[in-house]
Amino acid sequence: MVRLNQRRMQEAMRRLGIQQQEIDAEKVIIETPDKRIIINSPQVVKVNLMGQDTFQITGNISEENREFEPSEEDIKLVVEKTGRSRDEVIKVLKETNGDIASSILKLSNE
Repeated sequence: MVRLNQRRMQEAMRRLGIQQQEIDAEKVIIETPDKRIIINSPQVVKVNLMGQDTFQITGNISEENREFEPSEEDIKLVVEKTGRSRDEVIKVLKETNGDIASSILKLSNE
C-alpha cells in the first residue's frame, strides 16, 4: 500500500488551485421532494477548485419520509374551483401529492 505524504499532497493541491477547508458541522440535512437524508456526526470538507465549491460529506446516514404540504396558493385555488371546505381540499391535495387538476376532479366527482 502506498503511503501519501500529507504535506506534499496539500502543496500539490495548492499549486493546482485546489483549496480545502474543514467545516465543523453537527448535522447535514438534504431535503428531496419525498424524503430527508440526515447525516449525523458528519465530517465535512469544502473543496474550492477554480472558484467552484463542492462538499465532501461522510457520517452516519438516516432517512425520513417527508409528508407533502400543499401551498396556501394551491389550497385557495382548489377551494375556489370546487367550493369545498379547506380541510377537504388539504386532504385531497395530500392524497394527490399536490396535483391540482386531479384534486379538482376528485372533489368535483364526489
